[in-house]
Amino acid sequence: MVTSVEVSPAPSTTILRPAKFTGKVALSSLPAESDPVASLPADIPLDTLKVIRPSVKETSSSSSEDDEADDLVGKEANGEKVTRNGDSDTLVLGKNFHDLCLTITEPDFDDDVTGEKDAYMAGVLARYRKKLVERTKFHLGYPYNLDFEYGALTQLQHFSINNLGDPFIESNYGVHSRQFEVGVLDWFARLWDIEKNEYWGYITNCGTEGNLHGILVGREVFPDGVLYASKDSHYSVFKAARIYRMDVVKVDTLLSGEIDCKDLKQKLSERADKPAILNVNIGTTVKGAVDDLDLVLETLSEAGFKEDRFYIHCDGALFGLMMPFVKKAPKVSFKKPIGSVSVSGHKFVGCPMPCGVQITRMEHISVLSKNVEYLASRDATIMGSRNGHAPIFLWYTLNRKGYQGFQKEVQRCLRNAHYLKECLRAAGFGVMLNELSSTVVFERPQEESFVLKWQLACQGKIAHAVVMPNVTVEKINKFVKELIESRQRCFSDGKVPCIVEEVGPENCACEEHRGIQHTDRNNDH
Repeated sequence: MVTSVEVSPAPSTTILRPAKFTGKVALSSLPAESDPVASLPADIPLDTLKVIRPSVKETSSSSSEDDEADDLVGKEANGEKVTRNGDSDTLVLGKNFHDLCLTITEPDFDDDVTGEKDAYMAGVLARYRKKLVERTKFHLGYPYNLDFEYGALTQLQHFSINNLGDPFIESNYGVHSRQFEVGVLDWFARLWDIEKNEYWGYITNCGTEGNLHGILVGREVFPDGVLYASKDSHYSVFKAARIYRMDVVKVDTLLSGEIDCKDLKQKLSERADKPAILNVNIGTTVKGAVDDLDLVLETLSEAGFKEDRFYIHCDGALFGLMMPFVKKAPKVSFKKPIGSVSVSGHKFVGCPMPCGVQITRMEHISVLSKNVEYLASRDATIMGSRNGHAPIFLWYTLNRKGYQGFQKEVQRCLRNAHYLKECLRAAGFGVMLNELSSTVVFERPQEESFVLKWQLACQGKIAHAVVMPNVTVEKINKFVKELIESRQRCFSDGKVPCIVEEVGPENCACEEHRGIQHTDRNNDH
């Protein structure tokens, strides 16, 4: 299939002039070095992706209010800039919603007759829905799969479904969805190679809660343990350390964002008298790097830590569901000496509300569980009341897609991520894509309006786009075209920022490193 797109390689002159991106020239007309398909690694095609089969079969108002709402729902506010103390960097924060909130007012005394309040609220919601539709079209920076359809579940929105307490022990509250929740947990237990009678888990409210729970279990198993996490770990890992008052050691990372096991070994050796609690990233937040679990285990052994002196939590928020379907990826499995794994449900799975899955070993959960008479159940979760709708949404989509459905989506995301990378490279952008990742890192756009439009996640000199199942080639083409136009407005002289410290010389497109990038690409071919 030929995809229409124009991407011209960076000129060989000393001044970079980004190519005009019209979206009209066939991909087949591109030079081999610029062809996104030609540059795909050999391990991307479908036959390299595993088909995982279950080991166990499944069991069965006034006008002023209208004006205010219209203004607030559609209004775009400028970001406010805050300078860090003692730091010249500027942190751009989002709009302040104290000034943009939709005011709640009392109904008029005759509102039951006039119906003005209902009409006002209907108008607000209609305009809000229109805004959501528009904003969803321009979404690339955050790892949320927006491609889902749950119309069949609207019939359940009339019920207050609450899974308070242990998912495996029914409470006195009868409006729950435990049968769906345990079905979802069993699905993930098979994915991560742990038997039903050996695991415990629950569906969380988000990925952060999964990290909070996994690290809490580690802390309870080893009360005097030291938490080790790479500096590229999600901020919730360090939040957990603050909440639990744990000693935490930040470990250096490689340029890719993967944990530096040489630095890890040194820091483990310096604290060899205390047990180790490790956070292993199955996809870092900014660069999408996957820590090599086997190398981490080898490093622990070399530092003198036996299995009874460490606990590993695997943060697989996004890639925890993608990696099991790719042969070359480090395998996350409870057959290895890990303690827990968490994954987000609203990311690759695609769910309309934030949620996640946390699974640990049954032997560990007893250290923090407590029976609660009020519930007639057991308390072993972070939260008390838990969203009972989320398990139903997850159960529904896992049934519809199955293992093979996710396998196809993983392949499509990886291919589209490589396509985006090659389009940006051909247009003269500094860009990096870690092996078997769908997070494409590139130089940070200078126009804040462009960042806001495409909802990009930025850090320092770089930004990233996360290619999810809802990101199509057409959306990528539009994004690249507008990014080129944005940079031309900011760098009319053709000079581009240097991001060598963030992505390495072979991925930087500044005047100094452009030749290195070109040479490296030729060597790849």
